[in-house]
Amino acid sequence: MTTPAAVIVDAAAYARAVEDAVSAAAAYYTGGTSPLDDDAYDRLVRGIADWEAAHPERTLPHSPTGKVAGGAVEGDVPHTEPMLSLDNVFSAEEFTAWTASLSRRTGRDARRFSVGPKLDGLAMAARYVDGRLTRLITRGDGTAGEDVSHAIGTVEGLPEKLGEPVTVEVRGEVLMTAAQFEHANEVRTAHGGQPFANPRNAAAGTLRAKERLYTVPMTFFGYGLLPLPGTDGALAERLNELAYSEVMALTADLGVHTSARTAVPDVVAETPEDVLERVREIAALRADLPFGIDGIVVKADLAADRRAAGNGSRAPRWAVAYKLPAVEKITRLLEVEWNVGRTGIIAPRAVLEPVVIDGSTITYATLHNPADITRRDLRLGDQVMVHRAGDVIPRIEAPVAHLRTGEERPIVFPAQCPRCGSDIDTGEERWRCAQGRNCHLVASLAYAAGRDQLDIEGLGATRVVQLVEAGLVADLADLFTLRRDQLLALERMGETSTDNLLAALAKAKEQPLSRVLCALGVRGTGRSMSRRIARYFATMDAIRAADADAMQRVEGIGAEKAPSIVAELAELAPLIDKLTAVGVNMTEPGATPPPPAGAASTDGEAAAPAEGGPLAGMTVVVTGAMTGSLEKLSRNEMNELVERAGGRSSSSVSKKTGLVVAGEGAGSKRAKAEQLGVRLATPEEFATMVAALLG
Repeated sequence: MTTPAAVIVDAAAYARAVEDAVSAAAAYYTGGTSPLDDDAYDRLVRGIADWEAAHPERTLPHSPTGKVAGGAVEGDVPHTEPMLSLDNVFSAEEFTAWTASLSRRTGRDARRFSVGPKLDGLAMAARYVDGRLTRLITRGDGTAGEDVSHAIGTVEGLPEKLGEPVTVEVRGEVLMTAAQFEHANEVRTAHGGQPFANPRNAAAGTLRAKERLYTVPMTFFGYGLLPLPGTDGALAERLNELAYSEVMALTADLGVHTSARTAVPDVVAETPEDVLERVREIAALRADLPFGIDGIVVKADLAADRRAAGNGSRAPRWAVAYKLPAVEKITRLLEVEWNVGRTGIIAPRAVLEPVVIDGSTITYATLHNPADITRRDLRLGDQVMVHRAGDVIPRIEAPVAHLRTGEERPIVFPAQCPRCGSDIDTGEERWRCAQGRNCHLVASLAYAAGRDQLDIEGLGATRVVQLVEAGLVADLADLFTLRRDQLLALERMGETSTDNLLAALAKAKEQPLSRVLCALGVRGTGRSMSRRIARYFATMDAIRAADADAMQRVEGIGAEKAPSIVAELAELAPLIDKLTAVGVNMTEPGATPPPPAGAASTDGEAAAPAEGGPLAGMTVVVTGAMTGSLEKLSRNEMNELVERAGGRSSSSVSKKTGLVVAGEGAGSKRAKAEQLGVRLATPEEFATMVAALLG
């Protein structure tokens, strides 16, 4: 979808728009504190360009159009070659028009493109003399930049010594990964500073900081290599004649970090249609990337085409940025709601001034916990940066502190449980009602009865409310002591529905241990983790006997999570005893208990899945909607099927994945599997593989 331009109705509005754009660009490119998010800035500049196209004689000399960095920044270190920006396209139609323009300039049909991610960071040039890093320079106004050589040693992926003693300039993007951003905000707030609004702001501010008491790492992605005065003549000539893809291979060989080591490497596309397919692939992977991208860069790969197309005053004519819909917007934090979950966890939720992000209207965002609110110094009335990508739940990155007016108010934390009024356990970052699961007994029981837990058909939330209000059920175990006469006495419970419910309860007693464990709702676990724990320990007795060290031997349980799980199981001991007493199964079919302490270990891996089987030793990811004989299976049941077939289920695709079952609507995971060369199977093909286990 093409980003709509801001509507400018007259010369006065045009002049204000130019001032706003120049001011925003100056803040964006220097300190990362722009009052506008990227989408708002793009719309403003497109509106300015549209007005100037209709009134060319009234164009202001300081207009941001046609200028690198919007004409808002300057530098004092001259670039040996102009360091330009990129023109943008926002749709397949605009991209097609650009390829037609490229064809006219080169005199032949546009072909052979390099296609890679447009990284959301700051452009920078790194100068090497005899293989040693001597200077870092920002893009500035494109002709000269700012010397930021003080940052040498803090940028990962930019070696202080190249693999060969060459004199060259490496150009690329400096950014913060998601992990680096979180770390930067922790360090910054610990030193009394305001948290950064987003990773790009953090990188911009950090790159220029000279007198901070602390340093935080950033990451460099190289996207260009060019000669300097003093470069060997043969190498200089070679750099000018190599295809762009070959230049990037050479850059990586010298030890510089490039996109080649990521899930979205630059690739060569032979036709515009191939480019658009790659655009779709990268867009599908965007939400899972550990760094921000805001588009895809398309470049003519051949040196001859680049020379023929040439450069404009602002941007090369042989390259373009295909912008993706914004995933970050600035909006206002109106209120904070405090909701109590089924295990008693008290979770804050942000109420936002509605904002459209990637086609969806966002009115709520996650706030994680009170400690997170405190770390980010959030206040009611704050302008906040909200992030959403794909199906990810919207989250607040941080307040946009420089937009504060002084009228913002502190967020008041609850003193008692907002649901039942009981005391609150504040001993951990995630606060919890002192009543635990009993605070929200209906939700806890309805969850336990769900399809992917004990699968008690006929026991929905309405029926659970009846049972609780009648005083028949005070915990999960009480469900299995219900009598026929008690159920018949309830409103709207006839003989047929009563007998069906009793039959479903009897069947639920026979569910495997993994389902029982999941029904208990142990904090820090879910369906997948419950299966791993059950398959590793085989019996509930073995699980309850495990200490934190033993629990860490289960795949995916680390030093932080293990003690919490052990403590939670100890808290649940009376309920587990009651469930055992009423005859609920406490073993996992096909699993054997781990060896005693001191015996042969499993080196930290979960117990192996069932031996043999069509998926033996294979890690399998299921994505998209299943069809055919698998259509009625839930995702949890699919994962259980994988493990009964000897495989190991996973939710993410990596080089270790052996198979991806891709159903209808499979998106980023299918694209990642194709990019990594992981084997793909349709639901029908997978059903054939595990046919012996179906039915």
